[in-house]
Amino acid sequence: MNAKIIRTLVRKEMLDVFRDKKTVIMMLVIPVILYPLIFIGAMQVVTMISAGMEEQVYRIAVDAPKDDAFLQLIAEKSMKRQSGEAGEETGAAAENGSKEAGEETEAVDLMDVSAIGDYETALNEEMIDAYVTGRMRNGKMQYDVYYLSTVTNSSYAANLVTDYFKEFRETLTEEKIREAGLDVHAILEPVIWEKKDIASSEQSLGSIMGSVLPFMLIISLMMGTMYPAIDTTAGERERGTLETILTLPVTNRQLIISKFLTVAAIGIASALLNIVSMGGIAFYMYQIMDLQTDAASFEISRFLPAILVCMLAVFAFSLFVSAVTMCVTSFAKSYKEANNYITPLMLVIMFTGYIGFIPNVELTQTMSMVPVANICLLIRNMLAFKIDYGAIAVVLFSNVAYAVLAVLFLSRIYDSETILFGDGKSGLQLFEKRGNLKRGGVPTVSDVCFAAALTIVLVLYAGSILQIRFGLAGVFGTQMILLAVPLLVAVYTKRDLRLTYGFRKTGIKNCLGGAFLITGFYPINIVISVGLTALFPESAQNVGDTFSGLMGGNLRAILFVIALAPAVCEEMLFRGMIFQSMKARYRISAAMAITAVLFGIFHMSLVKLIPTGLLGFALCYAADRADSIFPAMLMHFMNNAFSVLITCCPEKMQAVFPVFYQETLGVFDVMWLTGAGLVLMGIGLMLLKKEKRRMTEPERQTEGKDDGDKR
Repeated sequence: MNAKIIRTLVRKEMLDVFRDKKTVIMMLVIPVILYPLIFIGAMQVVTMISAGMEEQVYRIAVDAPKDDAFLQLIAEKSMKRQSGEAGEETGAAAENGSKEAGEETEAVDLMDVSAIGDYETALNEEMIDAYVTGRMRNGKMQYDVYYLSTVTNSSYAANLVTDYFKEFRETLTEEKIREAGLDVHAILEPVIWEKKDIASSEQSLGSIMGSVLPFMLIISLMMGTMYPAIDTTAGERERGTLETILTLPVTNRQLIISKFLTVAAIGIASALLNIVSMGGIAFYMYQIMDLQTDAASFEISRFLPAILVCMLAVFAFSLFVSAVTMCVTSFAKSYKEANNYITPLMLVIMFTGYIGFIPNVELTQTMSMVPVANICLLIRNMLAFKIDYGAIAVVLFSNVAYAVLAVLFLSRIYDSETILFGDGKSGLQLFEKRGNLKRGGVPTVSDVCFAAALTIVLVLYAGSILQIRFGLAGVFGTQMILLAVPLLVAVYTKRDLRLTYGFRKTGIKNCLGGAFLITGFYPINIVISVGLTALFPESAQNVGDTFSGLMGGNLRAILFVIALAPAVCEEMLFRGMIFQSMKARYRISAAMAITAVLFGIFHMSLVKLIPTGLLGFALCYAADRADSIFPAMLMHFMNNAFSVLITCCPEKMQAVFPVFYQETLGVFDVMWLTGAGLVLMGIGLMLLKKEKRRMTEPERQTEGKDDGDKR
């Protein structure tokens, strides 16, 4: 690859981007000027509000006997404040040290009860802030405090009266103890304790920054990459300059790399400026608040490892965000449309970034593979001086790997004239007027991506709630979500359901081949799963607990929900809509790989990722060879049913298949399981022969539209 051409293209892209004032504002103005102004201004506002609250006079009416001690206490505080004797405490309260000498008390105005009339009216019209009644009941004084929770002063006054009650109760208690001739401190304070924080000043500062910095980082990266990504993709298409560039003697790969490097560089620069700005603000706030530590002991050198890892994390995450953002904006035909596309992506990334504020979420082996969340947790751990080199490597590698996959997908987009020039045939048709859509064919890639993303979001939230509340019935409800959402998208866009889902007749030979294939795949899957369990025991335990928790009850119901329902619903989504759409536009190997990866990720387990992904590839292969989804459904049912039987019928199944219950496998076990599996899979592959059939007219139309995508 010619590096000189790439440098020239990068220089051209940089000049184009920096001509846009929005990019300059997002890179320089916001982190350097706006953030300090916001934080300093917020501190000033909080200080002003606090000062105003301290100077506020709270009007309290007390309906109690004239000789009531509590009434006298409030009257005494009111008189002291009015006479300027603030902070003087008498009696036991002074001994207790509830208020230090010279400290000002809240201003209290004791209102005449006879002058206010109805207390509810007085509270609603804000004539008073709190109303207190005191009556003798069962030999004790009982007080009731009336206030309006919707009024700030009223709520604060009620809290103030509550503090007075505590002081009053302490005073009475101490008087009773003294009357009994006992030592007040010995009775009320039999144990003395003191909290001693051993955290250093660096750890205290790192804890604060670890909660805020990751979220600010992802926001800054999104804002820094959003406008350059839009400008280099949809912006060029809208301006009509993309066609000119393509006439130059440069390859699509050189063009993609130059655009990607430009967006990533701007994102990194923006993130670094934000880090410097946030670091300066944090240090300033640390000195102001003092955090009960000695600011002079602060040593920046202790943060050098964390700073280095944060820089690497910024670099890796910038690559990921830049690639994903460019993939999304490349589907847009205009600047405005790109903004609409980028908004959902930004919301998803922002929502995931909130994980850094959750204290109990740790950077586990599974979380190290989750985009966005892994970066947030890694930065938080590093700033808290929790260094795990294995987790660092996994997080950085996974983000770079995701970026590479996104760039490869971006290259496929730029290899497609249909998508590149935005003729609308492969765009997001779901948001177009239904009357303008033509019937037939399979959904576009954009529609499939939208349907899959929406389905996964609903499964994560609604599905989780359903499964927690209803157990096995909730699992069935989750499967209905997998079925309903893609089906509604296909119906709305007028797609041919038969083509979309691969509902074609197939022979008994193909079904038998699929059965042999999955039977041989199962023991090999066991070998892979045992190896992954040894590497990731924590993740495997979580999967086992979740699966076992669903296995109580009727065996037929379990087989229906765990085996049959996924065999229909999941297959209609993955081997149906997703695979059929990908197969119509990309090479069959790429379509299988994409579908298999999505199928593995969907099950959201590090231990199940590889086995489920391989299973997804086998299901795609069977669906393609048979030219029908039905063999894949049969294979999916058999796989899940066998797992259900192993879990629900351990005694009977262990007598037949004892090796499936072993936590570890010996060399001999691995060899014969693998050998038997390969033999059975070989038989299945021989039975699964490529179907030769005549294309229908809707299929021929789809093939014709997508020829440009398959080059």
